[in-house]
Amino acid sequence: MNFQAPKGVSEYIPPRSAIFEFVREQLCAPAKSAGYKYMELPVFEDTGLFARGVGESTDIVTKEMYTFEDRGGRSITLRPEGTAGVMRAVIEHGLDRGQLPVKVLYSGAYFRAERPQKGRYRQFYQVGIEAIGLNDPLIDAEVIWLADQAFKNIGLKNYRLEITSLGDAESRAAHRKDLLKFYETLNLDEATASRAKLNPLRLFDDKRPEMVEAMSKAPKLLDYLNEDSKLHFEKVRAYLDALGVQYEINSKLVRGFDYYTGTTFEFIHLGLGAQSAIGGGGRYDKLMSELGGQDLSGIGWGLGVDRTLLAAEEEGVIPADLGNADLFIIPLGTQLAAIKIAAELRSAGKVVEIAFGDRGLKGAMKAADKSGAKYVLVLGENEVESGSVELKTMSSGDVKSVRISDLVNAI
Repeated sequence: MNFQAPKGVSEYIPPRSAIFEFVREQLCAPAKSAGYKYMELPVFEDTGLFARGVGESTDIVTKEMYTFEDRGGRSITLRPEGTAGVMRAVIEHGLDRGQLPVKVLYSGAYFRAERPQKGRYRQFYQVGIEAIGLNDPLIDAEVIWLADQAFKNIGLKNYRLEITSLGDAESRAAHRKDLLKFYETLNLDEATASRAKLNPLRLFDDKRPEMVEAMSKAPKLLDYLNEDSKLHFEKVRAYLDALGVQYEINSKLVRGFDYYTGTTFEFIHLGLGAQSAIGGGGRYDKLMSELGGQDLSGIGWGLGVDRTLLAAEEEGVIPADLGNADLFIIPLGTQLAAIKIAAELRSAGKVVEIAFGDRGLKGAMKAADKSGAKYVLVLGENEVESGSVELKTMSSGDVKSVRISDLVNAI
């Protein structure tokens, strides 16, 4: 029997896995430069954490979670997103009792039982950050800038940033009242009406053409912001303008989680078709207290590694030499010397491959060419005795004589 990966799983094997690593590292880099500390968390949690944290009205909770009963009879769910687990860890380990804001970075696999298609998988990968503890518009702007910078570092250009504000509790209550009145004028099916009752904003995220048309006439939350929420959003925009971050205001923007409040945003890539969101996030004022912690606000984002990789390939911005070795050594009866040279160079941070087995020089040169190594050298007894080798640049064919003791500098 030949086993295959489960349907809808995104997996990466060489050479494409080098692109995956590159994209993930670039998405993490700006946050690291801003002092966000890495956090590694479980891939499964108590089901109640996601039901309460993500929201009972969301498609994620109602349709997409992988939930099972463990041997102890507990209901366990594979994580469908990252923020709820981070908040649980922050509360459990008392990170919120120290210096604020708590700034954390995380990455890993997430799981949703969706209908697989290009850019939408049942196992997918994200990089995320959270800044927890202070409700400061400057933090909002920094968090958004870090995501924008991550995409720019990769070389992406064909995307746009959409932002809005979902306001505070007072603003949302005023809007909710009029929104529910508006829904009474619509002929909603039972399932849609139930979603609207749980979270009226959820219908702005309904992609059915008839609902898009209906919701175009619905009252917009941006028109209901009180003075505090309006001032906060104006400051966020002023900071983004000062940072040179380009954005569009989308008054209908609703993310797929119930916990968002205040500043909310999404990055859309224009070359990916239906699955165009490459990242997004927002502020959450009550999530920590909802999960049993202090009443502290936070803001964060999740950036899709899979979709960002597709976007980078679509724009043709992936470096050509990703994952290639610095040097390929072909030993001719000098395996002991070759492995010692390789070990020394690897210890100095170089990527070095060796031709294994009994293949001849011609076959070994073909292997060196396929490896994509920048340089190749043939190591025979004469080279070992003289302490000097001929170092060949594979791209040009140029050859230069180099002392073995100076190889680390030469490559």
